[in-house]
Amino acid sequence: MKISVIIPVFNEVDSIQELHDELTRVLLAYKPYEILFIDDGSSDGSVEIINRLSQSDPCINLIKFYRNYGKSAALAEGFKYANGDYIVTMDADMQDDPAEIPNLILKLEEGFDLVSGWKKDRKDPISKRFPSKLFNLVTRLFTGVRIHDFNCGLKIYKKSVVKTLEIYGGRHRYIPALAGQKKFKVTEIVVHHRPRIYGITKYGGSRFFHGLFDLISILFLSKYTQSPLYFFGQIGLFTFLSGLGIEFYVLYLKYGMGEPFAKHMALLMLGVLIIVIGIQFFSIGLVGEMIANSNQDKESRVKGILKS
Repeated sequence: MKISVIIPVFNEVDSIQELHDELTRVLLAYKPYEILFIDDGSSDGSVEIINRLSQSDPCINLIKFYRNYGKSAALAEGFKYANGDYIVTMDADMQDDPAEIPNLILKLEEGFDLVSGWKKDRKDPISKRFPSKLFNLVTRLFTGVRIHDFNCGLKIYKKSVVKTLEIYGGRHRYIPALAGQKKFKVTEIVVHHRPRIYGITKYGGSRFFHGLFDLISILFLSKYTQSPLYFFGQIGLFTFLSGLGIEFYVLYLKYGMGEPFAKHMALLMLGVLIIVIGIQFFSIGLVGEMIANSNQDKESRVKGILKS
């Protein structure tokens, strides 16, 4: 059972050597294995350290980005090239403890497809812990995946999981949720989290808002990709009926109260505008249904070719 360890790296020159030493001590019991360092545009000499290590350790592979694309892009590239049956992901800053890998493997072999680490005793300042708790609470409520720590860097996956996930933008924060949507078995275990010794945190306040938008995108795509008319049709129906109600109210004012149309022309035009908007939402939903149906037909044809 080959193991691949994927480590995104962005300006972590001080920790790479020590991380490699700890990793190899743990992984010696799990040969064959590979370590994939994904350099995300580092400018501090991280690449040179990794190249030097690879000269003495044939298990190391380096994928280098020419600029910083973000953690999602790094993980996606690692998933693409990983050859292991089990794939471990971890951060390069030494806060994730490589000694937890055997525990992750044991839990995975209980029949799960993805095991996420839970930094229950997190060694970070409150400025990171509080937004993280809020983020995890909201994600847990809306996705239905019952784990405490979605964004822990330390995770283990079966190969079938990473080869089906589409990770881009900021979606690395929602990997357990994405796996859960695809009906993979997801769980978590408490892992040892260490205080930061090397480098500086890459955390920024804007990440919270980016994460919120990514969550909305994931929820929408998971629920309405196959039936977009359900989403746009509901909005269109509500809007259309609201506009129609305004028009009936204007007619009541005209013929029931005897007031002239000119007095309520603005309200009349507002009703017409809302009705048109409702029709447009219906149209968007119908176009979406046509696109979804076309994609399903293409998938069916491809499956038919593969089966034959």
